[in-house]
Amino acid sequence: MLDDVQYKLLLAKVRTGDQSAKEILLQNNLNLVRSVVHRFTNRGYEWDDLFQIGCIGLIKAIERFDPEFNVKFSTYAVPMIIGEIRRFLRDDNLVKVSRPLKELAYRVHKTQEKLQGILGREPTISEVADELTISTNEIVAALEAAQPPASLYDQTFFDDGDPIQRLDQIKYDDQQENGFIENLALREVVLRLPARERLIIQMRYFEDKTQSEIAGTVGLSQVQVSRIEKLALKKIRDLLQTS
Repeated sequence: MLDDVQYKLLLAKVRTGDQSAKEILLQNNLNLVRSVVHRFTNRGYEWDDLFQIGCIGLIKAIERFDPEFNVKFSTYAVPMIIGEIRRFLRDDNLVKVSRPLKELAYRVHKTQEKLQGILGREPTISEVADELTISTNEIVAALEAAQPPASLYDQTFFDDGDPIQRLDQIKYDDQQENGFIENLALREVVLRLPARERLIIQMRYFEDKTQSEIAGTVGLSQVQVSRIEKLALKKIRDLLQTS
């Protein structure tokens, strides 16, 4: 068990790049990680996986701790460990990837870093495959599995301060939505919109055009089309509720 003086000395050494000091601190705080991991059990994840993620948080705490924080190391480390585990659970809970594939993805990334240091450039898939003695198809599968899933609500770019989401750049191809938009009552409501709003709704939903395509046709920016569409949809909802 390390006392406060030993902690300060070891943490000071870590700040100079001393790896042995980092290892000592890591080994002496593994129980801290274990106590945090127990809070996250029964969530469908292997205990060992959560422990490894918690250790990453501990390492970050060791590397980033500054004696001037004027708190005990454990007080600083626990939120770091919890945060790392929560990020893992948040980012991993949408699509489940098998443990062997996760481990392969980790090996691929470590090999990429190693070869980049040797070659002085980004290694090719074939070079990584040769180094790991596996096929290029396995490399590609592992890398694809490690990619976080994209959301329809991800912001692809900003224009005039307004976010453009991936949802705004795709076409609608849903039979239920088409059935709704073809409803006679809805068509009547659309006819009550101002001309420009009616045109954009017509092109967006009846002609299945993207916002980018509409913008090019009517001579507006995609942001302007997005604003008009949102305003028109709000008017449609209000009119439907009062009709």
